[in-house]
Amino acid sequence: MAATALRILAGPTALQSLREEGYQPDGFSVMAGASGSAKWFAIGGLDRALVTYFTARRRSPLFLIGSSIGAWRSCCHALPDPLGALDRLEEAYLEQSYSADPTAAEVTATSRGILEQVLGPEGPRQILAHPLLRLNIVAVRARHLAASERPRVQQLGLGVAALGNLVSRGTLGLTFERVLFHDPRGLAPFADPGILPAALVPLTPDNLQPAVLASGAVPLVLEGVADIPGAAPGIYRDGGIVDYHFDSPLSGDDGLVLYPHFYPHLVPGWFDKLLPWRRAGGESLDRTVLLCPTEAFVAGLPGGKIPDRKDFAAFDTAERQRRWRLAIAAARRLGDEFAELVETGRLPDRAEPL
Repeated sequence: MAATALRILAGPTALQSLREEGYQPDGFSVMAGASGSAKWFAIGGLDRALVTYFTARRRSPLFLIGSSIGAWRSCCHALPDPLGALDRLEEAYLEQSYSADPTAAEVTATSRGILEQVLGPEGPRQILAHPLLRLNIVAVRARHLAASERPRVQQLGLGVAALGNLVSRGTLGLTFERVLFHDPRGLAPFADPGILPAALVPLTPDNLQPAVLASGAVPLVLEGVADIPGAAPGIYRDGGIVDYHFDSPLSGDDGLVLYPHFYPHLVPGWFDKLLPWRRAGGESLDRTVLLCPTEAFVAGLPGGKIPDRKDFAAFDTAERQRRWRLAIAAARRLGDEFAELVETGRLPDRAEPL
């Protein structure tokens, strides 16, 4: 018997709900998407299964929240043909290539082209007209040195922010202001100032695309996005700086959070990646159902690891694309397994405490 590919982890309230009521798509009020660039390839098959076995089976609104690639994936789910959009994102992201030492301008231009290919000319309007899905995008407005596009100055600003973050995540607000670009048809439960304090900016057809681009504008890798329509003047960067994987009870006191993710744990912010003691937990995950690959699945991927942005430097274009295509093909197993668990009613039986 083949080893399972998918883990289902649930916080206490979420686990109780699954065991008492079974898997009910309308029992979830939020679906979250993490930062992680190419890591998405390891769960792309899961995204596809969710189109059929989660979002298409809903009758009530669902609030999507994402930073970086999580925001891009959320856009795909909210488009009229989500499977086609996921295909476009997968292929365009896979095919990107760069010069030996790419500038931020080169990477930004390529990223903008990928986003335009995914959304198309009518994408923003279509997303904001979706009957049930409500898109929410997290970005940050950079302050002081971190707002500079001069690499050395920006790097100094990032260093100051990282040192402050060692003491407390609360210090990040001195350098980066969280901004939540939200569907104007209603505020999500996580928009409560007590859950995810943020400057709130309604999404429009004019600012949706720059907001998504800003949400994935990795410092020093991409240029920041300046003066997004409807938002305060300034330079906007990767939402993962503050909310890499999120560390908040995103559904508030009502409904559950579905979280397709690369790992069985959540890292709160970008600067916490190298701080193993900094992990989300407790109340933040009480209502969360986390879907992620098993260790055995990851061990079977090329190099025994999930794809990531470092692969651009580690491999030439042909080898990187070969490895990523293998990971994409393998990830179909996650989707197939999720579909089988839903169809047989066995999903709650596979849930483990998070």
